[in-house]
Amino acid sequence: MTKIELTTEENILEAAKKVFHKKGFDGARMQEIADEAGINKSLLHYYFRSKEKLFEAIFQDAFKQFLPKIGEALISNKSLFEIITLFVNAYIEMLIKNPYLPVFVVNEINRNPDKIIDIIKNSGVNPIKLESIILSEIEKGTIININPKHLIINILSMCVFPILTRPIITGFLFNNDTALVQEFIEERKSQVTSFVINSIKLK
Repeated sequence: MTKIELTTEENILEAAKKVFHKKGFDGARMQEIADEAGINKSLLHYYFRSKEKLFEAIFQDAFKQFLPKIGEALISNKSLFEIITLFVNAYIEMLIKNPYLPVFVVNEINRNPDKIIDIIKNSGVNPIKLESIILSEIEKGTIININPKHLIINILSMCVFPILTRPIITGFLFNNDTALVQEFIEERKSQVTSFVINSIKLK
């Protein structure tokens, strides 16, 4: 792929992110994305044949930026608490930049779970490695005796839930003040990290 083609593709992906963010997947139209990118619809279809293919490209791009960081952390000498901190910060930051992804992931899991699994596996993230690190810390007596799978799911859930339910949180808890909601989501990085570590650390 030439540099010009790559630049055009990146331009399309950035435009699509903006439209998906404003309209959601169902509300977005290919013509709107083409207009946002400053290109004609035919060129958009040349790069991405359908809205689904375009969204999948955004999905894969977002996770490929996030997951390798976690994979590298798992094979490093970082402590479990450092890994948790890195994971929470990177995961929430990725969700902030791509707030529409959780809904897409839920739909995609129901439609084609193997695709999600393949993306995660190909990223280098090994859940077995993370589980072994957790079990090792339990044996050392640094954290409580907890099923590693429960810990992993707890972390994922605490990170993604505010993003997935953001419209409800915005209206119900913040009186539709989007600036306060954004500040709250940023605070989740430190709040989730502290909560998880304090809940498992042996005093």
